[in-house]
Amino acid sequence: MSLKHENNSGSDAAGYKQGTVDSTAGQQFPAENAEAVATNSLQRNLKGRHMQMIAIGGAIGAGLFIGSGGAFQTGGPASVFLGFLIVGVMVYLMMQALAEMTVLYPINGAFTMYICRFVDPSFGWACGIEYAISWLTVLPFEISAACNMIHFWPGSHGINNAAWIVPLLVALVVIQIFGVRGYGEVEFVLSLMKILACVGFIILGIIIDVGGVPTDDRGYIGGRYWNDPYSAFLNGFHGFCSVFVTAAFAYTGTELTGLAAAETMNPRKEIPRASNQVAWRIGIFYVVNLLLVGLVVPANSPLYGSATSVSKGSPFVIAIELAGIKVLPSIFNAVILIAVMSVANSCTFGSTRTLQALAANGMFPKKMAYIDKKGRPIPVVILQLLFGLLAFINLAHNGGTIFNWLLSLSGLTILFVYGGIALAHIRFRKAWAMHGHTLDELPYKANCGVWGSWICLLVCVLALIAQFYVALYPVGGPNLDPTTFFQLYLAGPLLLFLYVLWKGYSWIYEPSHRPLFIRTKDIDIYTGMREISNVGVSAEDRRASDAELGAEKRKPGAAGFIKNAIRNII
Repeated sequence: MSLKHENNSGSDAAGYKQGTVDSTAGQQFPAENAEAVATNSLQRNLKGRHMQMIAIGGAIGAGLFIGSGGAFQTGGPASVFLGFLIVGVMVYLMMQALAEMTVLYPINGAFTMYICRFVDPSFGWACGIEYAISWLTVLPFEISAACNMIHFWPGSHGINNAAWIVPLLVALVVIQIFGVRGYGEVEFVLSLMKILACVGFIILGIIIDVGGVPTDDRGYIGGRYWNDPYSAFLNGFHGFCSVFVTAAFAYTGTELTGLAAAETMNPRKEIPRASNQVAWRIGIFYVVNLLLVGLVVPANSPLYGSATSVSKGSPFVIAIELAGIKVLPSIFNAVILIAVMSVANSCTFGSTRTLQALAANGMFPKKMAYIDKKGRPIPVVILQLLFGLLAFINLAHNGGTIFNWLLSLSGLTILFVYGGIALAHIRFRKAWAMHGHTLDELPYKANCGVWGSWICLLVCVLALIAQFYVALYPVGGPNLDPTTFFQLYLAGPLLLFLYVLWKGYSWIYEPSHRPLFIRTKDIDIYTGMREISNVGVSAEDRRASDAELGAEKRKPGAAGFIKNAIRNII
């Protein structure tokens, strides 16, 4: 298994033995040879523009456009604004930690393998399996949601959802035929359309709020819906706690840049760039948009619960409806449909790469590790698409209940994964220092350092505690109800079950995995290490990369900062 150290023949690290410190203290490690890092045949077909769009494309979806509506109803506009802002900061800190590790170790499986290597294989396996399950179960849900979006248009009335499920699944199959390049190109186009829609809504939201829409009888709105007789914080602290999981679910997909590292042409350059751009895009496309929605849509709007409302109560569409604009609801419904299909596209990437990496490391059935000559993990792709067939369950009379339980498996998963990434970064930094290395040796350093990971981990823990409280005492009741609790918190017991399952298995078959956690001196920081992106680089390429890295580390000055900020936004 790649979790165990393998000596890199011909390198300065050849004498390294796991658990020793003095033998390698202060050494510089050359770019590894092709044999040491070519652990899979995934192809590096993702370009910089793909990576930058994946960083936001996998995140902007139904969680933002539709799921935020429930958060407005339970928490109010101020709770949504603060909740998404806090979780957004946590996501940025997580992405910085992930970028630091991914640039140094652009390996298949990324954060799942980091948790296995730097924290504990059992915890990493549990996070990886639950993360894959979350994508497997979200895919049929997204397909069903896409069918609901289609039914908005009059021409689709009376047509059974099965007529839409089949072509949507076929479209996903066609994308998979083209491998990771097909995924990247589709995500690039869909993400660009979503970005334009978000920017357009910001402009429209400002116009609505200042009373610039002639068809809106409300006139100037300002902060009306944040004051009496309305409320900025519905249900007080209770309502505020209910927002965190909704926000975390809405941000899910941002971490896909880490999974894409093994298929990126230049991970050392593109991953930090994509990670740094996350901050600007979180602030603009999430926080600003939701702030404007909270200003122009009252949290108690009857359209949230109306069966005739467009797009199942999307607060964005409700804002357009309340303004009396007749054409835009149909256009924005199409945007929501695009967003849903974008998430479905991300589902096939997130689950397949995670399961293939686990299989390649002996932690999942070996047949699932197979990759064809074009870099496509065929067995796990087939598994993901088979889960897509569960969308037909929604055609049954009790299909909605079944879907609620399927989605309960993924409700908290992303918080466990983000917390695991932060913990892995903390352990990595400690092991890096123990083995005698300095931060200047890292190709990329997280902007907020290890303290950023501690803050990220703390926010994850607090969000899990808040959700536990909401699961026991949900807004509107029933209190202490077992069914409600497990629908809101099933991912927690599932993670514990998976952890105990692998720990029990490893106690018999993998003795090295028996300890509760890996001791710092036993952490392997050398296997798969890369100092620059490409395999088998020459000394000249290495010097050029070091010079480029040095130039990037230099302070750009005020003009350069403004220039970089504008470039990141656009």
